[in-house]
Amino acid sequence: MRQILHIDMDAFFASVEQLDDPSLRGRPVLVGGASRRGVVAAASYEARASGARSAMPMVEALRRCPQAIVVPVRHARYAEVSAQVFAIFRRFTPLVEGLSLDEAFLDVTASRALFGDGEAIAAQIKRAIRDETALTASAGVAPCKFAAKIASDLRKPDGLVVVPGDVAAFLAPLPLERMWGVGPRAAERLRAAGLATIGDLARCPAPRLHELLGPAWGEHVRLLAAGVDERAVVPGRAAESIGAEETVEEDLRGREPIERWLLDLSGRVARRLLKAGLSCRAVVVKLKYSDFTLRTRQTTLSEPVSDTDSIYTCAKGLLSRFDLSRPVRLVGVAASDLTSETGGPTLSLFPVASERRRRLEGVVAEVAERFGGKGLTRAALLEPPPSGRATPRAAPGEREKKK
Repeated sequence: MRQILHIDMDAFFASVEQLDDPSLRGRPVLVGGASRRGVVAAASYEARASGARSAMPMVEALRRCPQAIVVPVRHARYAEVSAQVFAIFRRFTPLVEGLSLDEAFLDVTASRALFGDGEAIAAQIKRAIRDETALTASAGVAPCKFAAKIASDLRKPDGLVVVPGDVAAFLAPLPLERMWGVGPRAAERLRAAGLATIGDLARCPAPRLHELLGPAWGEHVRLLAAGVDERAVVPGRAAESIGAEETVEEDLRGREPIERWLLDLSGRVARRLLKAGLSCRAVVVKLKYSDFTLRTRQTTLSEPVSDTDSIYTCAKGLLSRFDLSRPVRLVGVAASDLTSETGGPTLSLFPVASERRRRLEGVVAEVAERFGGKGLTRAALLEPPPSGRATPRAAPGEREKKK
């Protein structure tokens, strides 16, 4: 029987902040943008006790937990700690599939002769993480990925749950909200149909579940609920995109303020590409309008790029494919189709030599890291914004997308 682990760091971003700043330990901490429209990237367990959660609007989180301390996102620091944690994973098995900076699947089936069964390996990994990073992680052990992921979340923080051989029996009594991928709206629809547990989903006639969730997703949910999950752990999966986005304080109106944000966000994406040693062959722009309608547009490049100017030029060009007459509340830029290759001596699309741009990007990143995320700023971002319009803030948050 397979032995799959799902390891999930506990309140990762917030825990790192509490680790680095002893004054935050034992206190409610919210990581994210402190603005009126900011979103919580992570909440410490002290903040969660008051109802604050990740992905919640910061205003709502502070309403629930007014005593919380808000700290900005430090993605470079989280990536550094994540690298330590993933190095620990790979001591026990090469079959490590990262889902994000703070969680991964591990197939330890072939590692049992060296390290013991799945439970023993999970305990050793948790102990190594605690000893080497001073952080805690929760683990689930199961014959399949789906059950392992659910198990890791059942006794947080610092939990370890082992799923027995009868996966369906283990899953059956759990509320359907535990299902991977079943969001609030889907859960409401399922409960209205008389379904309350994962066992109910497994027993639901296929045509009815297909009607409620759609044929493809309904069948997938039905099989997972029955404990049928043959998916393999795929090692070495890298981020499919690296992006940054920002929800602005005031709606943006017209091209100019949006372009200012695109420049700021392109710089953040470029610095993270540089740190990862990657370039991209595609650039994506995301706009969310004031009515929460989301639109994305993408362009593919003839050669890979990794510098601010190239990414910004592409992003700015994509604006012509959006309706800019509508007010915008969120702007995002992402680099996708990632590669370790770099462009040639010069890029036909961009006249400036790519090597010179990479060197400049390296200098900017080094200065920013030395001065805690602050340093060189482009002149265009220092100019006063048009009256009544939002402008990039000094230290906006970042978000990496991992699929």
